[in-house]
Amino acid sequence: MVGLGKRFFVALVVSALALGLAPLTAAAAVTTHTGTLADGATYKIEVPSNWNHTLLLYSHGYVVPGSSNPARDVGDPATGAFLLSQGYALAGSSYAHAGWALQEAIPDQIATLDIADSIVGTPAHTIAWGHSLGGIITGGLLQTHSNRFDAALPMCGVVAGGVAVWNEGLDAEFVIKQLLAPSSSVQLVHITDPNNLNAAEGILFGAQSSPQGRARLALAAAVGDLPGWFDPASTEPSSTDFATQEANQFKWLSQVDGPFVFALRGELEARAGGNPSWNTGVNYSQQLANSIDTAEVQALYQQAGLDLDADLAALAAAQRISADSSAVKYLTDHIVFNGNLGGKPVLTIHTTGDGLVLNSDEQAYRSVAQDAKDSQLLRQAFVHRAGHCTFTPAETVAALKALETRLNTGKWAGATDPGALNAAAAGLGSLNSAPPSYLEFEPAPFLRPFDLGSH
Repeated sequence: MVGLGKRFFVALVVSALALGLAPLTAAAAVTTHTGTLADGATYKIEVPSNWNHTLLLYSHGYVVPGSSNPARDVGDPATGAFLLSQGYALAGSSYAHAGWALQEAIPDQIATLDIADSIVGTPAHTIAWGHSLGGIITGGLLQTHSNRFDAALPMCGVVAGGVAVWNEGLDAEFVIKQLLAPSSSVQLVHITDPNNLNAAEGILFGAQSSPQGRARLALAAAVGDLPGWFDPASTEPSSTDFATQEANQFKWLSQVDGPFVFALRGELEARAGGNPSWNTGVNYSQQLANSIDTAEVQALYQQAGLDLDADLAALAAAQRISADSSAVKYLTDHIVFNGNLGGKPVLTIHTTGDGLVLNSDEQAYRSVAQDAKDSQLLRQAFVHRAGHCTFTPAETVAALKALETRLNTGKWAGATDPGALNAAAAGLGSLNSAPPSYLEFEPAPFLRPFDLGSH
């Protein structure tokens, strides 16, 4: 698992390094407090001498079991140095365990907040924020402890909820095995084989070597709604450049998503006491019709001389996978959203070309907030860039400032419009490691929704 951690870490940080992030030096003196919580998690709290009485509680992303798991209070050094120089206090914990750590993360973050309050006093404003898995934790903190926060900024967050995202991952797994290696021993759920990921990657790489295999990989990507864009330093492929789109989807499947669905799923199943995902009742013809990748799949199947209808019929006839009800309950508890934002403003940000946590997560989150009649508190902004969480420090700070505008004035007043966010980011000088790239964008509907509002 350590090897997996190194490989997965490299896949995630390449995009961030491509943006040229560089640390800045904080102008104010900073006092750093560290320690250990009752469950063994560590915490880090940084307080500048010019504290402005706003505390930012940062929730970090997924840590592969076996990898280093330090306490983190900000996403990158440049953003942290700038915020400290501007008087913000920063806090965050490690969580007691790695993996899908929602069960530990929420109480550990609240315990860290308690310690911060005891050290510096109750802040005038406390804002929850976090990246990736930290985005779902941020949403979970607001849902479960709304009285402790004044606002929230989930970034590239898994805000469709745990059940939905693991179900959508199962869909891609299912297509890969059924159409590319139906007799293989690759485990889709109840993963116990330590070589499962290697076996799955053998199937992926073998498929990528032929037109027929690439067409079927495109179908797997389509039911998972993967974008056809991978490298943040590249230009997004044109809408008809299906070969490049599929090549990029292969990179997502083999380098980033594959480790989750074919290996790290096992960590979640161990926590949940079984399999929390199912595809009983799923119509894959309908999933394809609703996908952002429909035209790509149709074109690649035609070029490969394959019968798409026959493959869809094979999927329809294949034995389906049922979930273990107790595991579904565990993953629902840790966590699925009910749409109640606790009366607090929330701004989410997401890159459009994110193939690990899809931008359609944002549609799922907005939908359940609308059902709960809380959507007036929610704004969502999108950055036109490939990669997972590849925001520049300037784009991040601009989003935080927009959220503070809503918090301080009680009105959004256009603060989250792309033009306003880009202008705010551009004004941050050296924090711009790439041109500000907020844009008007409407995410596609999430293909496997599951929330507490409708279930």
